[in-house]
Amino acid sequence: MKNVLCFGDSNTFGTPPMSGPGDERRFDAKTRWPGVMRKILGHSWHVIEEGLPGRTTIRDDLIEGTFKNGRRYLAACLESHRPLDVIVLGLGTNDLKARFGAPPEDVAAGIDILASIVKATPNLGAPPAKLLIVGPPPIRLVGFLGAMFAGGVEKSMALPPLYEAIAHKHGADFLDAGKLVAVSPVDGIHYDEEAHRILGEATAARVQEMAGEKTISV
Repeated sequence: MKNVLCFGDSNTFGTPPMSGPGDERRFDAKTRWPGVMRKILGHSWHVIEEGLPGRTTIRDDLIEGTFKNGRRYLAACLESHRPLDVIVLGLGTNDLKARFGAPPEDVAAGIDILASIVKATPNLGAPPAKLLIVGPPPIRLVGFLGAMFAGGVEKSMALPPLYEAIAHKHGADFLDAGKLVAVSPVDGIHYDEEAHRILGEATAARVQEMAGEKTISV
């Protein structure tokens, strides 16, 4: 059985578009995109979901908690699930929060650091895991989350080429989610059910290609 690790934020966790504070829910396992991917890949693959709402690339969040820093957990996560065949890395949206004041180049630098951690982590004697970096779609300043992400729209639009360059640097694959899906007009950050389906199908196809498997039609 092959193992694919999905390391991301609330959109990997499956948080639906939120109408206001306290609206905390989660799409079921069949709806969120790693679950869509699981169904397509079939029984020969083990899909590991490691999505955490609020997770950043390398930034300590002094409001939501320093454990939201992806850098603090990634190495332990990789070692606990190895051997891994493919790692899907989808982070960066939370780095756009106004409280961090990070330019797009710094957000991308966080992905660069995480990709380096992936490359440096032993894979329990197996060949090195292949890495797929997923660039997040542009955000929107709507709903109750708009103020939290003030100034982030332009930054989010600048991320894809920066992420693609980092993927090339590390010999990784790149998937621009913004060419496939859009964030919800309800909160400007999260995906609706249809976006999860589309992203899950696209990610499954790319993972199959990376593993040298025939792509399964959906």
